[in-house]
Amino acid sequence: MSQRLPISTLDLVVSNAERRALVNREPVVLPRISDIYAAMPGMTGKLELEYEGEMKGADTVVRDLIQTAVGKIYDRYFHGLENQQANTQQIEQWFNLGGTIKLDDNHAASAALADLKQIQGLISKLAPLGVAKSDAAPKVVSAAEFLLEGLVAHRKLSRNEERVFTGKPSAPRKPERTELEIEYDDWERARRTPRGGYN
Repeated sequence: MSQRLPISTLDLVVSNAERRALVNREPVVLPRISDIYAAMPGMTGKLELEYEGEMKGADTVVRDLIQTAVGKIYDRYFHGLENQQANTQQIEQWFNLGGTIKLDDNHAASAALADLKQIQGLISKLAPLGVAKSDAAPKVVSAAEFLLEGLVAHRKLSRNEERVFTGKPSAPRKPERTELEIEYDDWERARRTPRGGYN
């Protein structure tokens, strides 16, 4: 991988943040994780994939790279903290009880902050990132989105392609067996002899 990838990605991320600030007339330009996802087309064009990566697709590989990177940086700030700052159960519970929130790269900071404040305990958990409730809206939104993305990276929350955060997906249910399958299994069992052979 050449140095062109991180340089062009940084340019795309900052450009997207500047565009959002101009469109929403925000005085502060502050990139968010969603800006990195917005830079994906520029990233996928610079990757040369081996056979396995080609089978997955460049978009999937880049999404996995971003998610892994966010998870590692999240761990630097939140992993191993013995105090209540690292406890995200209240946030997870809000989502698991049906709460959802959409954060995309066009969302104005003030509107995104209003949405994020609905999530109980979220804003108070941003202290390890050096962010307080009283900070500027773009800073709080950027930090809150990072925390949510970190929870997605650790599979505590879920997020779809439309950037809607939800509770973690429940384990898939086993499909119920049909009556015909049950009858076949009973018939098969009846045919077996005590030694494991068939009649």
